[in-house]
Amino acid sequence: MSGIVVDAVSRSFGSVQAVQGATLRAEEGRVTGLVGPNGAGKTTLLLMLASLLAPDSGSIRIGGVDPASDPLAARRLLGWMPDALGAWPSLTARETIVTTARLYGISRSDAAPRAEQLLTLVGLGALADSPAKVLSRGQKQKLGLARALVHDPKVLLLDEPASGLDPEARVQLRVLLRRFAAEGRTVLISSHVLSELEEVVDDAVFLVAGSVVDAAPAQASARAWRIRLTGASPERLKADSWQVASTLGVAPESLGADRGAVLLGLPSEDAAAAALRRLVEAGLPVSEFAPAQSALEHTFLALREQEAHPAPASPPPPAPPADPTPTEDGA
Repeated sequence: MSGIVVDAVSRSFGSVQAVQGATLRAEEGRVTGLVGPNGAGKTTLLLMLASLLAPDSGSIRIGGVDPASDPLAARRLLGWMPDALGAWPSLTARETIVTTARLYGISRSDAAPRAEQLLTLVGLGALADSPAKVLSRGQKQKLGLARALVHDPKVLLLDEPASGLDPEARVQLRVLLRRFAAEGRTVLISSHVLSELEEVVDDAVFLVAGSVVDAAPAQASARAWRIRLTGASPERLKADSWQVASTLGVAPESLGADRGAVLLGLPSEDAAAAALRRLVEAGLPVSEFAPAQSALEHTFLALREQEAHPAPASPPPPAPPADPTPTEDGA
């Protein structure tokens, strides 16, 4: 059994149910995003996967290993990068990686070149001899990733790995994550930066109130698309909206606005392609036609809306009519 398999896992803290009945799978050779609002149970789930918490019920397998019953075997397979690195402040970046390698049983002669390799990989080669306490938030994130990779794990658990990274470092991280997947590793990444996840994940798991939810209904809802005509401006928005509305046969008041561009809700990519075709055929000078939100952002916001305004329960079917009371003669 490869990758990560979670089956009906629950975990509570007193009266607080952090995770309830969560079922998911993260495949090897793929990057899976774990998406959910604050308090959804993402970190609790990651801690259980990392063998740092035991589930109250259900089962977890990391490469076929149960992290609750055999945590040492699970830790040999996985690399864990928490949201906040618990670094040793007085140790240098190099010493941090060497020490971590030694804790995994890597010999001293192999630990030093491994540290050099990993610090270069994550872009900390120039800071190898700087103590962890002087590193920025983003640099500590890079150090945390290097530490998670020290024993060449087959499974990576990354909690907010892009937090604190500058734009260039975020691009480098995306490249690394895709490289890890191409090498056949299983990568599970939790992040609030959904636009970043959109560009790197193969699959997404949505966690709401501790439960994994089906995103299909949310994906089927209308999605906003940005339509910008050449020379668009806030002052010209009303005229542009009228042109778009009349061309597509929709009410102008149904359109939104975004920095001079027109926003139009469309139910599918096929509908978006048809709308763009009609605009171009009508001679409108379309300079931009794109989703106003990433697919992950759209699905996440739709799920939040469903959570805030759940559909009313269907009324129970009417009770069958009572049998007439028989008379004494049985009539």
